[in-house]
Amino acid sequence: MTQEDLYDLIRQYGLVVITPIAVVEGPGISVVAGFLARLSLIGLPQAYVLLVLADLIGDVALYAIGRRGRIGRAVRMLSVFGLTRKHVGVAILQFRAKGGRILVLGKLTHSAGFAVLLAAGLVRMPFGRFVLLNTLATLPKVAVFLGIGWVFGAVSGGIDTLLFGLSLGLAVLICTALAFYVLRKRAC
Repeated sequence: MTQEDLYDLIRQYGLVVITPIAVVEGPGISVVAGFLARLSLIGLPQAYVLLVLADLIGDVALYAIGRRGRIGRAVRMLSVFGLTRKHVGVAILQFRAKGGRILVLGKLTHSAGFAVLLAAGLVRMPFGRFVLLNTLATLPKVAVFLGIGWVFGAVSGGIDTLLFGLSLGLAVLICTALAFYVLRKRAC
């Protein structure tokens, strides 16, 4: 398979492969999609729409899992981490009071996203509000990660030159340091 054959496959099936992966792991595949869009292998607008939809599908699935869960079971599972019923109760009250802010911040930080999406379902956040806030947080998040991939795609042509220059500079630096070391040893 040649490089051109691979590009043809990506052009033809790229979005079909990217979309289901984005349901599970949105940010990473968004960067890859931005990179591929910069190389004109997939369309940027189509990738953006599909990545947003896939991300929302994954988030709704986590919400649904949380919604089917029971607070008592969550307390027992979280007790392994030292969280008591009181801690979980306070967290639930905070989520009910400031759920929108917590949801958006959790979604934007990504590391807390999984737990926050489950918690939104667990505390029975109204579904319409959940979808609205989640969509408002997803739109810029996907755009940022696509942009990061786009930038990587823009500099990818110059990476070989940059790496060669860095390697050459490092080799010169090592040779200079070695020569200085040898000459200094002889002088002593």
